[in-house]
Amino acid sequence: MGAVGVGGGGYRRTVTPPRTATGSATPSVRGGSRRRGARPSGTELLAAAVGAVPGGTARPGQQQMTTAIEECVTSGEHLLVQAGTGTGKSLAYLAPALTVDGPVVVSTATLALQSQLVDHDLPRLADAVEPLLGRRPTFAVLKGRHHYLCLARLDNSTEDEPEDTLFDAPAARPGGGTKWLGEAGRLGKQIERLRDWAEKTGTGDRDELDPGVDDQAWRLVSMPSRECVGASRCPFGAECFAEASRARAREADIVVTNHSLLAVDMLADRHIVPPHKLLIVDEAHELADRVSSAAQAELVPELIDRTTRRARTLLRPETADALTAAGDALAVGLAEAPAGRLTAGLPTPLLQACTLLDAATRTALDAIGDIKSDDPDPVRKQQAKAALDDLSTTAQRLLEEADHDVAWVEKNDSGSRRALVVAPLSVAGTLGTHLYDERTVVATSATLALGGRFDTVARALGLDAPPPAPPSPAAAAQAVRTAPGRPVAEAPGRRLAGDTNPGSVVPATEGPGWRSLDVGSPFDYARQGILYVAAHLPRPSVSGLPDAAGEELLGLVEALGGRTLGLFSSRRAAQQAAELLRARTDLPVLLQGEEALPLLVRRFREERSSCLFGVMSLWQGVDVPGDACQLVVIDRLPFPRPDEPLAAARAAAVDAGGGSGFAAVSVPIAAVRLAQGVGRLIRATGDKGVVAVLDSRLETARGYGPFLRRSLPPFWYTTRPEVARGALKRLATT
Repeated sequence: MGAVGVGGGGYRRTVTPPRTATGSATPSVRGGSRRRGARPSGTELLAAAVGAVPGGTARPGQQQMTTAIEECVTSGEHLLVQAGTGTGKSLAYLAPALTVDGPVVVSTATLALQSQLVDHDLPRLADAVEPLLGRRPTFAVLKGRHHYLCLARLDNSTEDEPEDTLFDAPAARPGGGTKWLGEAGRLGKQIERLRDWAEKTGTGDRDELDPGVDDQAWRLVSMPSRECVGASRCPFGAECFAEASRARAREADIVVTNHSLLAVDMLADRHIVPPHKLLIVDEAHELADRVSSAAQAELVPELIDRTTRRARTLLRPETADALTAAGDALAVGLAEAPAGRLTAGLPTPLLQACTLLDAATRTALDAIGDIKSDDPDPVRKQQAKAALDDLSTTAQRLLEEADHDVAWVEKNDSGSRRALVVAPLSVAGTLGTHLYDERTVVATSATLALGGRFDTVARALGLDAPPPAPPSPAAAAQAVRTAPGRPVAEAPGRRLAGDTNPGSVVPATEGPGWRSLDVGSPFDYARQGILYVAAHLPRPSVSGLPDAAGEELLGLVEALGGRTLGLFSSRRAAQQAAELLRARTDLPVLLQGEEALPLLVRRFREERSSCLFGVMSLWQGVDVPGDACQLVVIDRLPFPRPDEPLAAARAAAVDAGGGSGFAAVSVPIAAVRLAQGVGRLIRATGDKGVVAVLDSRLETARGYGPFLRRSLPPFWYTTRPEVARGALKRLATT
């Protein structure tokens, strides 16, 4: 049986001019009309955008943010902006972006925000400001090369990698097993549909393919950046969708991309994203993790096997056999090694496997040689070289055992994944070197001020942040009088930030070349929500959901009658909570993993009495305004697990330097996660509800409890269960 492909015959398609997001075949010249007459300011553009929204009103925080961005563009300073939910921060940074010559790059962490910008905010902004600018501003989306259909792969897929398409290695595929004839036929149908789509699409963007195809089919018709020979060497270079997307980005006023591609761009000397003067990083609290992921590498036996098969026709048999032997040695070494961080260097079997792989890949690369203009198949040759080079670089990096890297063995519960992974101990230096050079950076999020200060996040983003100054005697006395840890009876109605004024904001922090700003939130958190900490519960000590916490959860949910989002520290705890409520109530309980997450969220939004329980992906990805979600329950403080290799290594490094790794690493991670989870409650000005934390340490831990509470919105705070249940019962009647 032959390989599944798209058919032969040399694929060709009609070349069409790349189109901008506004639909014109030839992008307008940026700034042409701006130079005629007075250029509108960012605040004027913001006012026009807000005025175009039915019922739109000016928001002080939004205006303050726009003004600050304009000032920093002029001064060249970098800016950290904390903008709470409801601020309207997207328009606050998009409006001043249109006053900057050349493309402005906006980077997001999630597809949801990227879609909101491209599908809603930017078109609305373009409509509103066109009369002021005298032209319609343009925007473009820039994604990684593998997101776009590759015509060269489509043309070669008849004969390309037969072993990699029809008979994948079992462990390389979800669930394992061999791909039989029926599945191969399904794959062939998907690729035929991709071939038809290639004749019609103007962008080649996978996200525009509806219905979509699975990852296996897409891999056959897409090209990772490392494997691309470049437009000048590719027979389809003039028609390349990825190159067209970059051309559109160079001509657009605003380019929307993602943190992962921004990280790759920084690590690749910034030749992917077009040159620009202003970079706006939204959801900036996630940037350091995305850069760390981009700088991470791994060795997997199945990848070595696939690379060997891909390169075999270019190699002598003994060279290919050496690669196979290295892959087998790695598989044996991983089978013997326990999962977790490698604190004493590579175990001997893994050390030997990396040594074999280093030698075998070097020999293979020498045998393949350079790609020449007259090579009969430069695409296939480049793919093989790129894959071998990645393996060689990773093996050498692991053998180096550098102090700035962390290595660990990773295995999943089913045993289908076994990998040797290496990642940088810190990316602050990388960010400090590559993020800020020759451009102004605005980093924004609802979660940037941890513990009431910006310096923790600033240092994580590579900025030079001064240590916090000791408080004055008067400030210290005031902090004691209003400390969130005091009993609620002594300070009724107090706010967590220690400032009893609605809309209280975090004091500004600044350092060399940067400053910060907290524009607050239009929500009156102290009137709209309660933060209840179950301080009477025992300190959590076992995995899963303790019995006392389960009873507390049950009482809170019954008081409200559902409408509960449960954010749990483990799948086991979420499952135990679901089983408890299903056994003792008649409420509909939705559990993450039992159905697709979008379907669960929709049901939670539509079924008033339902509860939705899940783990970490729910802490940021759920937006349910209104009375469908009036109780958010968090079972325990979201500290990183002790077996999380990177967090453990970073904490150990701080400990070795004489500091507290727990305070410097674990507490800030928990603060960001907790703030994101708590933020699920109040999503609109009319929302009301209770956040219940079933971990007494948020109240009783004198060292880090106040820091975590100061990282949260200023809800009305209580530790009295009867107060929380009473509020929920009142909500149940509305």
